[in-house]
Amino acid sequence: MTIASPPDPRSPPVSTPALASALDPSASPLGKASAYLSHYDASLLYPIARQTKRDELGITGTLPFFGIDIWNAYEVSWLNLRGKPQIAIATVMVPADSPNIVESKSFKLYLNALNQTRLAGSDAVLDLLRTDLSSAIGAPVQVSLTLPDGFERLRMGELEGLLLDRLDIEVTGYLPDADLLHADHSEAPVDETLISHLLKSNCLVTGQPDWGSVQIRYVGAPINQEGLLKYLIGFREHHEFHEQCVERIFMDIMRQCKPQKLAVYARYTRRGGLDINPWRSNFSTGQKPPNSRNARQ
Repeated sequence: MTIASPPDPRSPPVSTPALASALDPSASPLGKASAYLSHYDASLLYPIARQTKRDELGITGTLPFFGIDIWNAYEVSWLNLRGKPQIAIATVMVPADSPNIVESKSFKLYLNALNQTRLAGSDAVLDLLRTDLSSAIGAPVQVSLTLPDGFERLRMGELEGLLLDRLDIEVTGYLPDADLLHADHSEAPVDETLISHLLKSNCLVTGQPDWGSVQIRYVGAPINQEGLLKYLIGFREHHEFHEQCVERIFMDIMRQCKPQKLAVYARYTRRGGLDINPWRSNFSTGQKPPNSRNARQ
């Protein structure tokens, strides 16, 4: 890890990264007035333990899935050694078996703190991000930077699958109800991919809306599509972080419909220059999904 120039004597001292620990979301920077520092400070990253919510879902011991959380950060900037601003888009791959997530506003504050920090190029930025995020999350993370000369190679793409939103249904409940999920085990197993753009949940702390699209691929007895769509719409007044919503969807489908294989992937609209896209799967040959930005991101 290299910070190429000595700290500005006018800036706050550089802090060590936050230790990975079980921290209370309500104590995070979310929903509070925050000072936006412009010099590097790794202690701004705020880890939150995954296991608290997993206990609520009955997930203990060996995880019933593998997966990643794909973060895209569109507001990454620093100064080169001559003081000229540099920009990039960062992509962070967080393993689902890491002990912690990082609260998103704290990640935003951390990135802002690089804005007036002089670094010896994109490799130094990568080293910094990998070191600090891995420390906060409690596991190695993958980080890549797309510089301006690579922007034209970035592509948009929508989730593939049969659109559930075509169904004309009546909705009366706006909290997730697992009893709406059922499959017809008298029918032959299918390999089916279903999508919906009607996923909306709310931040666990602030209550701000989180808009998303979700893709569900499964192998097993045919899942009732109307019930599944009503279930997904039921997150509309539910309060959880993105990663927790996707794990709830995965566990509820597994318990209620009992598919042989299942993968759940959500693409959430960016907020504060960040989008978070969790993927959970138990397909033994499952490849991580493409990180293609959709129309609402």
